[in-house]
Amino acid sequence: MNRLAAVSARGPGVGRGEGVDFWLLSVALLLSGLGLVMVLSSSGIMAERFYADKYYFFKRHLVFLIIGLGVMSAAAAIPRQLYLRFTYVWLTLAGGLLVLTLVSPLGVQAGGATRWLSLGPIMIQPLEVAKVALVLYLASFFSRKQEMIRTFGVGFLPPVCITGALSLLLLAQPDFGGAASLMLILFCISFVGGTRLVYLGATSFMALMGAIFLVMSSPYRFRRWFAFLDPFQDAQDVGYQLVQSLYALGGGGWLGEGLGAGKQKLFFLPAAHTDFILAVIGEELGFIGVSVIFVLVGVLLWRGLRIARLQDGLQERFVAFGMLLVLALGAMLNMAVVLGVVPPKGVPMPFLSYGGSSLVMSLLCVGVLLNLSRSAGSPSRRNGATP
Repeated sequence: MNRLAAVSARGPGVGRGEGVDFWLLSVALLLSGLGLVMVLSSSGIMAERFYADKYYFFKRHLVFLIIGLGVMSAAAAIPRQLYLRFTYVWLTLAGGLLVLTLVSPLGVQAGGATRWLSLGPIMIQPLEVAKVALVLYLASFFSRKQEMIRTFGVGFLPPVCITGALSLLLLAQPDFGGAASLMLILFCISFVGGTRLVYLGATSFMALMGAIFLVMSSPYRFRRWFAFLDPFQDAQDVGYQLVQSLYALGGGGWLGEGLGAGKQKLFFLPAAHTDFILAVIGEELGFIGVSVIFVLVGVLLWRGLRIARLQDGLQERFVAFGMLLVLALGAMLNMAVVLGVVPPKGVPMPFLSYGGSSLVMSLLCVGVLLNLSRSAGSPSRRNGATP
Protein backbone atom coordinates (compact mmCIF):
# COMPACT_ATOMS: atom_id res chain seq x y z
CA MET A 1 0.00 0.00 0.00
CA ASN A 2 1.27 3.51 -0.78
CA ARG A 3 2.62 5.62 2.07
CA LEU A 4 -0.15 8.23 1.98
CA ALA A 5 -2.82 5.55 1.94
CA ALA A 6 -1.19 3.70 4.81
CA VAL A 7 -1.43 6.74 7.05
CA SER A 8 -5.12 7.31 6.42
CA ALA A 9 -6.64 3.94 5.51
CA ARG A 10 -10.27 3.67 6.60
CA GLY A 11 -13.02 1.27 5.77
CA PRO A 12 -16.04 2.12 3.63
CA GLY A 13 -19.22 3.57 4.93
CA VAL A 14 -18.09 6.87 6.37
CA GLY A 15 -20.74 9.55 6.08
CA ARG A 16 -20.12 12.82 4.30
CA GLY A 17 -19.31 15.97 6.21
CA GLU A 18 -21.77 18.79 6.64
CA GLY A 19 -19.80 21.54 4.93
CA VAL A 20 -16.48 22.86 3.68
CA ASP A 21 -13.45 23.39 5.87
CA PHE A 22 -14.04 26.74 7.59
CA TRP A 23 -10.40 27.14 8.68
CA LEU A 24 -9.02 26.62 5.19
CA LEU A 25 -11.55 29.01 3.66
CA SER A 26 -10.81 31.66 6.29
CA VAL A 27 -7.04 31.45 5.79
CA ALA A 28 -7.38 31.71 2.00
CA LEU A 29 -9.63 34.76 2.31
CA LEU A 30 -7.36 36.42 4.89
CA LEU A 31 -4.25 35.92 2.77
CA SER A 32 -6.05 37.11 -0.37
CA GLY A 33 -7.34 40.22 1.41
CA LEU A 34 -3.92 41.01 2.81
CA GLY A 35 -2.44 40.48 -0.63
CA LEU A 36 -4.84 43.03 -2.10
CA VAL A 37 -3.83 45.60 0.52
CA MET A 38 -0.12 44.96 0.08
CA VAL A 39 -0.30 45.10 -3.72
CA LEU A 40 -1.80 48.58 -3.36
CA SER A 41 0.88 49.60 -0.88
CA SER A 42 3.83 48.16 -2.80
CA SER A 43 2.87 49.10 -6.36
CA GLY A 44 1.40 52.59 -6.12
CA ILE A 45 4.61 54.51 -6.80
CA MET A 46 5.60 52.36 -9.76
CA ALA A 47 2.10 52.38 -11.22
CA GLU A 48 1.88 56.17 -10.99
CA ARG A 49 5.23 56.63 -12.71
CA PHE A 50 4.77 54.16 -15.56
CA TYR A 51 0.98 54.14 -16.01
CA ALA A 52 -0.05 57.55 -14.57
CA ASP A 53 -2.46 55.70 -12.29
CA LYS A 54 -1.33 54.65 -8.83
CA TYR A 55 -4.22 52.19 -8.65
CA TYR A 56 -3.31 50.43 -11.91
CA PHE A 57 -1.95 47.21 -10.39
CA PHE A 58 -4.45 47.32 -7.54
CA LYS A 59 -7.44 47.43 -9.89
CA ARG A 60 -6.10 44.60 -12.03
CA HIS A 61 -5.33 42.52 -8.96
CA LEU A 62 -8.85 43.15 -7.67
CA VAL A 63 -10.28 41.86 -10.96
CA PHE A 64 -8.08 38.76 -10.75
CA LEU A 65 -9.18 38.24 -7.15
CA ILE A 66 -12.85 38.39 -8.10
CA ILE A 67 -12.23 35.90 -10.93
CA GLY A 68 -10.25 33.69 -8.58
CA LEU A 69 -12.98 33.71 -5.95
CA GLY A 70 -15.47 32.71 -8.64
CA VAL A 71 -13.19 29.87 -9.76
CA MET A 72 -12.73 28.78 -6.14
CA SER A 73 -16.48 28.76 -5.53
CA ALA A 74 -17.09 26.76 -8.71
CA ALA A 75 -14.37 24.23 -7.89
CA ALA A 76 -15.79 23.81 -4.39
CA ALA A 77 -19.37 23.33 -5.58
CA ILE A 78 -19.24 21.26 -8.77
CA PRO A 79 -19.18 17.43 -8.69
CA ARG A 80 -15.54 16.50 -8.30
CA GLN A 81 -15.82 13.91 -11.06
CA LEU A 82 -15.91 16.77 -13.58
CA TYR A 83 -12.23 17.47 -13.02
CA LEU A 84 -11.10 14.06 -11.78
CA ARG A 85 -12.20 12.36 -15.01
CA PHE A 86 -10.71 14.88 -17.43
CA THR A 87 -7.08 14.48 -16.40
CA TYR A 88 -5.74 14.30 -19.95
CA VAL A 89 -7.75 17.35 -20.99
CA TRP A 90 -5.93 19.37 -18.31
CA LEU A 91 -2.61 17.86 -19.35
CA THR A 92 -3.20 18.63 -23.04
CA LEU A 93 -4.25 22.18 -22.18
CA ALA A 94 -1.10 22.76 -20.12
CA GLY A 95 1.18 21.30 -22.81
CA GLY A 96 -0.55 23.27 -25.53
CA LEU A 97 -0.16 26.55 -23.63
CA LEU A 98 3.54 25.86 -23.06
CA VAL A 99 4.05 25.14 -26.76
CA LEU A 100 2.16 28.29 -27.75
CA THR A 101 4.42 30.31 -25.49
CA LEU A 102 7.41 29.16 -27.52
CA VAL A 103 6.13 29.09 -31.11
CA SER A 104 3.29 31.59 -31.40
CA PRO A 105 3.36 35.39 -31.59
CA LEU A 106 1.31 35.39 -28.39
CA GLY A 107 4.43 34.57 -26.38
CA VAL A 108 5.76 37.56 -24.43
CA GLN A 109 9.48 37.91 -23.76
CA ALA A 110 10.62 39.57 -20.56
CA GLY A 111 13.95 39.36 -18.77
CA GLY A 112 15.44 37.16 -21.47
CA ALA A 113 12.73 34.48 -21.18
CA THR A 114 9.38 33.81 -22.85
CA ARG A 115 7.11 32.62 -20.06
CA TRP A 116 3.84 34.43 -20.71
CA LEU A 117 1.01 34.36 -23.22
CA SER A 118 -0.68 37.61 -24.15
CA LEU A 119 -4.43 37.31 -24.72
CA GLY A 120 -5.40 40.94 -25.21
CA PRO A 121 -5.46 42.62 -21.80
CA ILE A 122 -4.82 39.31 -20.02
CA MET A 123 -1.42 37.71 -19.48
CA ILE A 124 -1.32 33.98 -18.72
CA GLN A 125 1.62 32.07 -17.28
CA PRO A 126 1.22 28.45 -18.47
CA LEU A 127 3.45 27.16 -15.66
CA GLU A 128 0.65 27.71 -13.14
CA VAL A 129 -1.74 25.64 -15.25
CA ALA A 130 0.92 22.95 -15.72
CA LYS A 131 1.30 22.51 -11.95
CA VAL A 132 -2.40 21.76 -11.46
CA ALA A 133 -2.57 19.58 -14.59
CA LEU A 134 0.43 17.54 -13.40
CA VAL A 135 -1.17 17.00 -9.99
CA LEU A 136 -4.40 15.73 -11.54
CA TYR A 137 -2.48 13.41 -13.87
CA LEU A 138 -0.26 12.01 -11.11
CA ALA A 139 -3.25 11.52 -8.81
CA SER A 140 -5.05 9.56 -11.51
CA PHE A 141 -1.96 7.54 -12.39
CA PHE A 142 -0.98 6.53 -8.87
CA SER A 143 -4.55 5.65 -7.90
CA ARG A 144 -4.96 3.36 -10.95
CA LYS A 145 -1.53 1.73 -10.96
CA GLN A 146 -1.11 0.83 -7.29
CA GLU A 147 -0.65 -2.87 -8.00
CA MET A 148 2.28 -2.15 -10.32
CA ILE A 149 3.58 1.05 -8.78
CA ARG A 150 6.88 -0.52 -7.70
CA THR A 151 7.75 -1.66 -11.21
CA PHE A 152 10.01 0.44 -13.41
CA GLY A 153 8.33 0.21 -16.81
CA VAL A 154 4.70 0.62 -15.71
CA GLY A 155 4.79 2.26 -12.29
CA PHE A 156 7.71 4.67 -12.61
CA LEU A 157 8.60 5.54 -16.19
CA PRO A 158 5.28 7.05 -17.47
CA PRO A 159 4.98 9.85 -14.86
CA VAL A 160 8.68 10.65 -15.26
CA CYS A 161 8.26 10.97 -19.03
CA ILE A 162 5.18 13.20 -18.75
CA THR A 163 6.81 15.44 -16.14
CA GLY A 164 10.04 15.47 -18.14
CA ALA A 165 8.22 16.60 -21.30
CA LEU A 166 6.57 19.51 -19.47
CA SER A 167 9.89 20.39 -17.83
CA LEU A 168 11.70 20.43 -21.18
CA LEU A 169 9.14 22.89 -22.53
CA LEU A 170 9.80 25.09 -19.50
CA LEU A 171 13.58 24.84 -19.92
CA ALA A 172 13.15 25.98 -23.53
CA GLN A 173 11.61 29.30 -22.35
CA PRO A 174 13.98 29.17 -20.30
CA ASP A 175 12.41 28.67 -16.85
CA PHE A 176 14.79 26.64 -14.73
CA GLY A 177 12.84 27.22 -11.51
CA GLY A 178 9.54 26.24 -13.11
CA ALA A 179 10.98 22.93 -14.31
CA ALA A 180 12.41 22.30 -10.84
CA SER A 181 9.01 22.93 -9.24
CA LEU A 182 7.38 20.30 -11.47
CA MET A 183 10.09 17.81 -10.59
CA LEU A 184 9.53 18.51 -6.89
CA ILE A 185 5.82 17.84 -7.28
CA LEU A 186 6.62 14.55 -9.05
CA PHE A 187 9.10 13.53 -6.34
CA CYS A 188 6.72 14.25 -3.43
CA ILE A 189 3.70 12.50 -4.96
CA SER A 190 5.83 9.56 -6.10
CA PHE A 191 7.26 9.23 -2.60
CA VAL A 192 3.88 9.07 -0.87
CA GLY A 193 2.51 7.00 -3.74
CA GLY A 194 4.81 4.10 -3.04
CA THR A 195 7.48 4.41 -5.74
CA ARG A 196 10.64 2.50 -4.91
CA LEU A 197 13.19 4.72 -3.20
CA VAL A 198 16.00 3.47 -5.42
CA TYR A 199 14.18 4.81 -8.48
CA LEU A 200 13.54 8.16 -6.80
CA GLY A 201 17.13 8.38 -5.59
CA ALA A 202 18.60 7.61 -9.01
CA THR A 203 16.30 10.06 -10.78
CA SER A 204 16.99 12.79 -8.21
CA PHE A 205 20.73 12.28 -8.67
CA MET A 206 20.44 12.60 -12.46
CA ALA A 207 18.25 15.69 -12.11
CA LEU A 208 20.80 17.21 -9.75
CA MET A 209 23.62 16.51 -12.18
CA GLY A 210 21.60 18.11 -14.97
CA ALA A 211 20.93 21.17 -12.83
CA ILE A 212 24.63 21.50 -11.98
CA PHE A 213 25.51 21.30 -15.68
CA LEU A 214 22.99 24.01 -16.59
CA VAL A 215 24.29 26.30 -13.86
CA MET A 216 27.96 25.69 -14.65
CA SER A 217 27.46 26.15 -18.40
CA SER A 218 26.49 29.80 -17.99
CA PRO A 219 28.85 32.17 -16.10
CA TYR A 220 26.02 34.62 -15.35
CA ARG A 221 23.72 31.85 -14.17
CA PHE A 222 26.53 30.52 -11.97
CA ARG A 223 27.11 33.91 -10.37
CA ARG A 224 23.41 34.48 -9.90
CA TRP A 225 22.72 31.09 -8.34
CA PHE A 226 25.54 31.44 -5.83
CA ALA A 227 25.04 35.13 -5.09
CA PHE A 228 22.81 34.25 -2.12
CA LEU A 229 25.88 32.91 -0.26
CA ASP A 230 27.32 36.43 -0.08
CA PRO A 231 25.03 38.89 -1.87
CA PHE A 232 26.93 41.93 -0.57
CA GLN A 233 30.01 40.86 -2.53
CA ASP A 234 28.26 42.03 -5.71
CA ALA A 235 25.48 44.15 -4.28
CA GLN A 236 25.03 46.23 -7.43
CA ASP A 237 24.58 43.31 -9.83
CA VAL A 238 23.64 39.68 -9.15
CA GLY A 239 23.23 40.26 -5.41
CA TYR A 240 21.13 43.40 -5.79
CA GLN A 241 17.65 41.89 -5.31
CA LEU A 242 18.57 39.95 -2.20
CA VAL A 243 20.47 42.85 -0.67
CA GLN A 244 17.48 45.16 -1.09
CA SER A 245 15.20 42.44 0.30
CA LEU A 246 17.38 42.09 3.39
CA TYR A 247 17.45 45.88 3.82
CA ALA A 248 13.65 45.89 3.75
CA LEU A 249 13.32 43.07 6.27
CA GLY A 250 15.98 44.55 8.54
CA GLY A 251 14.47 48.02 8.40
CA GLY A 252 11.08 46.82 9.58
CA GLY A 253 12.13 45.79 13.05
CA TRP A 254 9.49 44.24 15.28
CA LEU A 255 6.46 46.35 14.34
CA GLY A 256 7.44 47.78 10.96
CA GLU A 257 7.55 51.27 9.52
CA GLY A 258 3.79 51.33 9.12
CA LEU A 259 1.49 50.37 6.27
CA GLY A 260 2.44 52.39 3.19
CA ALA A 261 5.56 53.86 4.83
CA GLY A 262 8.12 51.46 3.38
CA LYS A 263 11.05 52.95 1.46
CA GLN A 264 12.50 49.96 -0.41
CA LYS A 265 9.51 49.88 -2.79
CA LEU A 266 10.56 53.33 -4.04
CA PHE A 267 12.42 51.81 -7.00
CA PHE A 268 15.06 50.16 -4.78
CA LEU A 269 13.53 46.70 -4.44
CA PRO A 270 12.80 45.07 -7.83
CA ALA A 271 9.53 43.14 -8.14
CA ALA A 272 8.28 44.71 -4.91
CA HIS A 273 4.64 43.91 -5.69
CA THR A 274 5.32 40.46 -7.17
CA ASP A 275 8.09 38.08 -6.07
CA PHE A 276 9.40 40.21 -3.19
CA ILE A 277 6.13 41.40 -1.70
CA LEU A 278 6.98 39.52 1.51
CA ALA A 279 9.98 41.84 1.96
CA VAL A 280 7.65 44.85 1.73
CA ILE A 281 5.41 43.23 4.34
CA GLY A 282 8.46 42.79 6.56
CA GLU A 283 9.42 46.44 6.20
CA GLU A 284 5.95 47.88 6.71
CA LEU A 285 4.43 45.38 9.17
CA GLY A 286 7.63 44.16 10.78
CA PHE A 287 8.57 40.82 12.27
CA ILE A 288 5.06 40.50 13.69
CA GLY A 289 3.49 40.89 10.24
CA VAL A 290 5.77 38.32 8.62
CA SER A 291 5.15 35.95 11.53
CA VAL A 292 1.41 36.22 10.96
CA ILE A 293 1.95 35.19 7.33
CA PHE A 294 4.00 32.21 8.47
CA VAL A 295 1.27 31.16 10.93
CA LEU A 296 -1.45 31.45 8.29
CA VAL A 297 0.58 29.34 5.87
CA GLY A 298 1.09 26.82 8.66
CA VAL A 299 -2.66 26.63 9.27
CA LEU A 300 -3.21 26.13 5.53
CA LEU A 301 -0.75 23.22 5.55
CA TRP A 302 -2.42 21.68 8.59
CA ARG A 303 -5.92 21.82 7.13
CA GLY A 304 -4.78 20.63 3.71
CA LEU A 305 -2.98 17.62 5.16
CA ARG A 306 -6.01 16.81 7.28
CA ILE A 307 -8.28 16.88 4.22
CA ALA A 308 -5.90 14.60 2.31
CA ARG A 309 -5.58 12.20 5.25
CA LEU A 310 -9.33 11.79 5.68
CA GLN A 311 -10.25 11.00 2.09
CA ASP A 312 -11.72 7.57 1.37
CA GLY A 313 -10.87 7.46 -2.34
CA LEU A 314 -7.24 7.04 -3.32
CA GLN A 315 -7.45 9.47 -6.23
CA GLU A 316 -9.09 12.12 -4.05
CA ARG A 317 -6.37 11.64 -1.46
CA PHE A 318 -3.63 12.21 -4.02
CA VAL A 319 -5.45 15.20 -5.51
CA ALA A 320 -5.77 16.86 -2.10
CA PHE A 321 -2.12 16.22 -1.31
CA GLY A 322 -1.05 17.52 -4.72
CA MET A 323 -3.11 20.71 -4.55
CA LEU A 324 -1.62 21.39 -1.14
CA LEU A 325 1.84 20.79 -2.62
CA VAL A 326 1.28 23.46 -5.27
CA LEU A 327 0.45 26.00 -2.56
CA ALA A 328 3.06 24.83 -0.04
CA LEU A 329 5.99 24.65 -2.44
CA GLY A 330 5.18 28.09 -3.84
CA ALA A 331 4.96 29.63 -0.37
CA MET A 332 8.07 27.97 1.03
CA LEU A 333 10.20 28.70 -2.05
CA ASN A 334 9.13 32.35 -2.05
CA MET A 335 9.89 32.69 1.65
CA ALA A 336 13.27 31.03 1.16
CA VAL A 337 14.19 33.36 -1.72
CA VAL A 338 13.14 36.52 0.14
CA LEU A 339 15.05 35.46 3.25
CA GLY A 340 18.15 34.52 1.25
CA VAL A 341 18.07 30.82 2.08
CA VAL A 342 18.07 29.63 -1.55
CA PRO A 343 19.27 31.22 -4.81
CA PRO A 344 17.01 34.00 -6.12
CA LYS A 345 14.31 32.79 -8.47
CA GLY A 346 11.07 34.35 -9.63
CA VAL A 347 8.52 32.53 -7.48
CA PRO A 348 5.31 34.41 -6.59
CA MET A 349 3.92 34.16 -3.07
CA PRO A 350 0.52 32.42 -3.29
CA PHE A 351 -2.40 34.76 -2.55
CA LEU A 352 -0.11 37.74 -1.83
CA SER A 353 1.91 38.50 -4.97
CA TYR A 354 0.48 40.45 -7.88
CA GLY A 355 -0.21 38.18 -10.83
CA GLY A 356 -3.43 36.85 -12.23
CA SER A 357 -2.30 33.32 -13.13
CA SER A 358 -0.79 32.62 -9.71
CA LEU A 359 -3.73 34.06 -7.79
CA VAL A 360 -6.45 32.34 -9.82
CA MET A 361 -4.73 28.95 -9.77
CA SER A 362 -3.99 29.24 -6.04
CA LEU A 363 -7.68 29.87 -5.37
CA LEU A 364 -8.54 26.98 -7.69
CA CYS A 365 -6.39 24.70 -5.53
CA VAL A 366 -8.22 25.95 -2.45
CA GLY A 367 -11.56 25.35 -4.16
CA VAL A 368 -10.62 21.73 -4.92
CA LEU A 369 -9.51 21.24 -1.30
CA LEU A 370 -12.78 22.75 -0.06
CA ASN A 371 -14.70 20.39 -2.34
CA LEU A 372 -12.81 17.41 -0.94
CA SER A 373 -13.21 18.65 2.63
CA ARG A 374 -16.95 18.00 2.42
CA SER A 375 -16.19 14.27 2.57
CA ALA A 376 -13.58 14.63 5.31
CA GLY A 377 -15.50 16.04 8.22
CA SER A 378 -18.06 13.47 9.34
CA PRO A 379 -18.61 12.96 13.10
CA SER A 380 -17.07 9.48 12.95
CA ARG A 381 -13.86 10.90 11.49
CA ARG A 382 -13.70 13.80 13.93
CA ASN A 383 -13.91 11.37 16.81
CA GLY A 384 -11.25 9.14 15.29
CA ALA A 385 -13.64 6.21 14.96
CA THR A 386 -12.89 3.45 12.51
CA PRO A 387 -15.98 2.08 10.82
